Amino acid sequence: MKSFMDKDFLLNTETAKVLYHEVSEHCPIIDYHCHLSPREIYENIRYDNITQVWLGGDHYKWRLMRSAGVPEKYITGDASDYEKFEKYAEVLGKAIGNPLYHWSHLELRRFFGYDGILNKSTAPEVWKLANEKLQSEGYTSRGLIMMSNVDTICTTDDPIDSLEWHEKLAADKTFPVTVLPAWRPDKAMNLEKPTWLDYLAQLEQASGMKIASFADLKKALKNRLDFFAAHGCKLSDHALNYVMYAPASDEELEAIVSARLAGKLPSAEEEAKFKFAFMTFVATEYHDRGWVMQLHYGCRRDNNPIMFRQMGPDTGFDCVDNYAPSAQTAAFLGNLQDKDKLPKTILYSLNTNDNAAIDSILGCFQSDEAVGKIQHGSAWWFNDHFDGMSEQIKSLANLGYLAGFVGMLTDSRSFLSYPRHEYFRRILCRIFGEWVEQGFYPEDMETLKGIIGDISYGNAKRYFDFAKKEI
Repeated sequence: MKSFMDKDFLLNTETAKVLYHEVSEHCPIIDYHCHLSPREIYENIRYDNITQVWLGGDHYKWRLMRSAGVPEKYITGDASDYEKFEKYAEVLGKAIGNPLYHWSHLELRRFFGYDGILNKSTAPEVWKLANEKLQSEGYTSRGLIMMSNVDTICTTDDPIDSLEWHEKLAADKTFPVTVLPAWRPDKAMNLEKPTWLDYLAQLEQASGMKIASFADLKKALKNRLDFFAAHGCKLSDHALNYVMYAPASDEELEAIVSARLAGKLPSAEEEAKFKFAFMTFVATEYHDRGWVMQLHYGCRRDNNPIMFRQMGPDTGFDCVDNYAPSAQTAAFLGNLQDKDKLPKTILYSLNTNDNAAIDSILGCFQSDEAVGKIQHGSAWWFNDHFDGMSEQIKSLANLGYLAGFVGMLTDSRSFLSYPRHEYFRRILCRIFGEWVEQGFYPEDMETLKGIIGDISYGNAKRYFDFAKKEI
């Protein structure tokens, strides 16, 4: 029987072991999409205990605890930090098959040197060990990043953000990790939201201009795009229900925006037309600036109305959506291609049923502008587990060019999430090893090591054109 999480965890062939231990294990991390706070990185914060750094804000863990019947008091409520940790430990001990079982133990090993098993009975010793470590030298936000061998981080930033913490990080020559903003304009696009007019007032202030039309909105956004570019931004990120294709005339669009500025909510057809025009505008800007466009779709958000009213978004009440029409995605990209304005693009769907559709779409728009100009993004959120990662990797290999894949991201708010890259890399090497051992690919270790190194690090470095920070 194989031991749990030994040095060859998930590596079931000799080829996989060589590829991981000789190449992938040592590659730096490029975290091109995450939700870390640039302020917390700059201020080099230190956490008082493991609950604060591990459970605070982590809706993955919250969902697991709710599924096990844990009262909200011990999840996001007023229970003590130790009580919350103890409840998580108790639930985790029985979470067989859940990726959190693997992630949590990888994090305990890599950051705290704990090689045991976390459960209800071991909670006191893990609490003591982790908290002692957190007070020792180097266990700050920056220290945890450095321990993880991180090269570049892209945070998620609204167009109205002042980017003051990015400015300070860029000027700080004592921290060698590059931290860049990533443009996330969802609030500017979602005109159906009741808060849209309030957001426009904030955008007016940030851009220094009045927004009285769709043309004005585009000018204000262009102003902020210039500002982000001046701070090193190289990529965008969008959360969409699905990628829409709904052409409209300039007159129609101005009428839709004018009515919304007067307080009238749009119809579903008007919303689709506006969002298609919005996305076409920003995608064109990305192309002209050499940015990468990331499209995340296939999620239905905030499904529990009571908990949404109590807690707000991003608290663990979202689900996979079953409606992500590939025809509209292809038409949207085709419309940009027809104008010669298609930027480098990464497509992510939360629904694994879309894997083959995405991978077939990629091949329609590839060019010599970049290796894998259009990418199938890494398995994310509800899919970044063993099966989800394996399915995404194999689908891309079947229908595309896996060797050009830009690899893993954390999509996380936690400084302890970097072992997710290790998890991905071990699965990647496992798949390669199985293909070699089964005779599907020759034992050409020089080529295999090159591909593994590229997917783990090199492809992302080149695709996003990230430069090493000057110290």
